[in-house]
Amino acid sequence: MYSQIFLTNVLRLLDEKSMTKQALAEKAGMSISFLSDLTNGKANPSLKIMAAIASALEVSLPSLLEVSEEAPAVRDGVGSYRVTRRLPPGMSRVAAVLTDYQAFNVRQWDEANRKLLAKSKGRGA
Repeated sequence: MYSQIFLTNVLRLLDEKSMTKQALAEKAGMSISFLSDLTNGKANPSLKIMAAIASALEVSLPSLLEVSEEAPAVRDGVGSYRVTRRLPPGMSRVAAVLTDYQAFNVRQWDEANRKLLAKSKGRGA
């Protein structure tokens, strides 16, 4: 289950950052063929590999293991995975270190934006 969540988040971030698998592989210090195997569900990453990928994507490792409803990965007919949805234009996902007060504000904004996204999905947008 965690491999699927990890895979989903890596693919989502590649899409959001308009980053290629080749660029990620180089930045994470691994071969493109190994990264392709990971993103196609043909290999399981070690903790060291997951940490290298998180660092290359400039996110925390725990964020790569969080369930994301906005962009699930689905297996296509040939055995590879693809992201089915992305955030709408004008919205971004970020990870940051914040004071308690700043985190409170960000959680409020996040809740409001998730409600907006849910509403727009309900209208078929």
